[in-house]
Amino acid sequence: MAGRTHRPPLALALAVFFASGFAALLYQVIWQRMLALFSGGDVFSVTIIVAAFMAGLGCGNLAGGHLADRVSRSRCLAFFAAAETAIGLFALASRWIFYDVLYGRFGAVDLPGPALAAVLFAAVLWPTFFMGISLPLLARGLSTGLASAARTVASLYGFNTLGAAIGALLTTWFLLRHFPMEQCLWIGAALNFGCAAAALPLARSVRASGADSTPAIPADASAESHSAGGPVLGLSAWLLVYALSGAIALSLEIAWFRALGVMLKSTSFTFGTLLAVYLSGVASGSIVGARLVLRGVRDPAARFLWIQTGVAVYAGLSLALLVAALGRVDFLSDLWTYFQQQEGLPLSEALRQLAGGAPAVAGEHHARLFLALYGLLPLLLIGPPTFLMGLSFPYLQKAVQTDGVFLGRRVGWLQSANIAGSLFGSILTGFVLLPALGTAGTFRLLVSLAAIFPLLCVFGRTATERPSRLALAAGLGAVIFASALIPNGQRFWAALHGAAPDEIHFVEDAAGVSLLRNSTTNPSEQWVMAGGLALSAFPFGGYEGIHTLLGLLPVLIHPNPRRVAVIGVGSGDTAYGAAGRGEVENVVAIEILGSQVSLLHDFDARGGDPGLHALLADARIEIVVDDGRAFLRRDRGHFDVIEADALRPTSAYAGNLYSLEYFALLRERLAPGGLAVTWIPTERVLTTFVKSFPYVLVVDAIAIGSESPIPFDRAELERRVRDPRVRDHFTRAGVDVVALVDRLLESPPVRIGPAANRKRLTDVNRDLFARDEFMVDPPARADGWAAGRW
Repeated sequence: MAGRTHRPPLALALAVFFASGFAALLYQVIWQRMLALFSGGDVFSVTIIVAAFMAGLGCGNLAGGHLADRVSRSRCLAFFAAAETAIGLFALASRWIFYDVLYGRFGAVDLPGPALAAVLFAAVLWPTFFMGISLPLLARGLSTGLASAARTVASLYGFNTLGAAIGALLTTWFLLRHFPMEQCLWIGAALNFGCAAAALPLARSVRASGADSTPAIPADASAESHSAGGPVLGLSAWLLVYALSGAIALSLEIAWFRALGVMLKSTSFTFGTLLAVYLSGVASGSIVGARLVLRGVRDPAARFLWIQTGVAVYAGLSLALLVAALGRVDFLSDLWTYFQQQEGLPLSEALRQLAGGAPAVAGEHHARLFLALYGLLPLLLIGPPTFLMGLSFPYLQKAVQTDGVFLGRRVGWLQSANIAGSLFGSILTGFVLLPALGTAGTFRLLVSLAAIFPLLCVFGRTATERPSRLALAAGLGAVIFASALIPNGQRFWAALHGAAPDEIHFVEDAAGVSLLRNSTTNPSEQWVMAGGLALSAFPFGGYEGIHTLLGLLPVLIHPNPRRVAVIGVGSGDTAYGAAGRGEVENVVAIEILGSQVSLLHDFDARGGDPGLHALLADARIEIVVDDGRAFLRRDRGHFDVIEADALRPTSAYAGNLYSLEYFALLRERLAPGGLAVTWIPTERVLTTFVKSFPYVLVVDAIAIGSESPIPFDRAELERRVRDPRVRDHFTRAGVDVVALVDRLLESPPVRIGPAANRKRLTDVNRDLFARDEFMVDPPARADGWAAGRW
């Protein structure tokens, strides 16, 4: 019976690879946050991090493919177990590597771009390499014949991707809300070790089959031969085609996520949710395709090419129809109303309503809107095209897997080509297409590129098997029609902000889209928006003056402020407030979105706002495009005042500006007698702040901390705010600063000194456990700030 093939328990293998995918995305979500602390959270750094992950996976796929075809099937499975063990061991050490070493010891080093890319690639190469080798090893170890190879590879890929989707979703919505990141990594490592343990019985099963040493996967009698009229594309051509497919897929992902991020009014939950929808579509398509491909496919190459055409056509049509329907179709009225708002959906309230713990207030059906935004909308836009992406995968395998000697290598080569294309597409889209064409123009170009696929059905085939002219015309016509329907950027972004095209002005670059629109609540205001959320407004002094006062109050309190740092620009209101006293010599305003700075300059050039004009004309105010926290780590100088502009605590990466470690960084960068300042959006933020500074002063929603006693003399503050230089500064912006400060000082200040008991302050935000960012409910016991017990 030595010639008989033997199939190990496929169900067990699929379960193992599902768990491996879950762990991989758990790691990606967490490692990306850790590495952003080291490299910065700006688009350049984040793109390098993603590129480093992809490059490691590509290297692993290449190596795994070559290894798989050189060893026995059982050894393929044993090597898979070793790879899972290697990933798990790295995971246990990754907190120390990424956070303690890279961020803790080298985070203050200002590395040039190429050096930063090299460091990040080296940092993630070990785990991503071993993740990459997994699919070729399992595909070779579990395949028993060419007829079933496509199904085996596609099933493995599908279940691994499905596990990744569930991992992204549960890590975002559950694990990061209940466990510190280090404990989440332990969970991932346990999954890897479990996968390694489960792979060993699979290897023993193959060894016991008697077919372990077979040098090649046999061509079963049932295997289909390619007819003379079949595809004439060689393997090299298919690698290029699959690389193009990967480039289009990743570029669409970036464009989808940008558009949906605005629609959802981006929070820390947006990326993980959208990634889960994207991966679920790919996974389900691959799993379904794995079953279809067994039914007998006469022309798998043509199927692949036509399905790829359908991906782009649907992507263009669905987006164009959504934009056209918004504001016109009653079914979408709730979305249109939501897009008009300056605030995001109250997620905690929506989740309570979903759980049945909080009845809907009249007119506030947050649960229904949550399901529409986080479920129906991304499923309709992303679900079908990603399903088609996954569905095409087994047909490609069927077309390419024609030689059992090279099965593992062809899996690895194809995956590496797809990853290389994805890497190229992400860099090209992020740094070239989005800044040059905008999101709408990028969608139009990507859909147009899909015309290559129906053309390949003609030029990649023999004359006898080419599709009819009618089929070719239909394919090209569908691509052209879908591309032409996508609106221009003005109409596109106006619709996604619930506005008419003439009511907005926007600037888009690699980092994102910043937009100015008419307020829906105050005709005299204009909102400055990013990620679908209003950051601040023109004229200065809006939102009850919170931005103005955040900048002004600490420089009024400080006896002699010279150098000030403000993280976040928005409309510039806070930075302008920080320059309110004549003693201030320099205000460094650090803004992570370059589009935000460009928007302000554009608005000023069009007549803009007197306060904005005064801000941009003030030689003391320097605007820097950078990650604020990374800037403070690298800047070796000291500041008399450091603060962050008002930031919603659930915004993505907001936890980096409300953590114990961030406030410790402020202490390091303060000059003697310097003041650190934060807005207080939650009680936990104030608890964290008080734990960080021996002296704290709380005035209304503003907390000020210092290493030294903080001078607060109301009479002196009133005298300073009535200084002619201060009043003239704000008069140029149209702000009644005296009235703002007088109203603020009506709130009795709360002083907290070094004698206060800080040991009981355990419910705090940390870099690796951003409780407020991920909506971790506070404990039942209140710390009593409002009661003034401190």
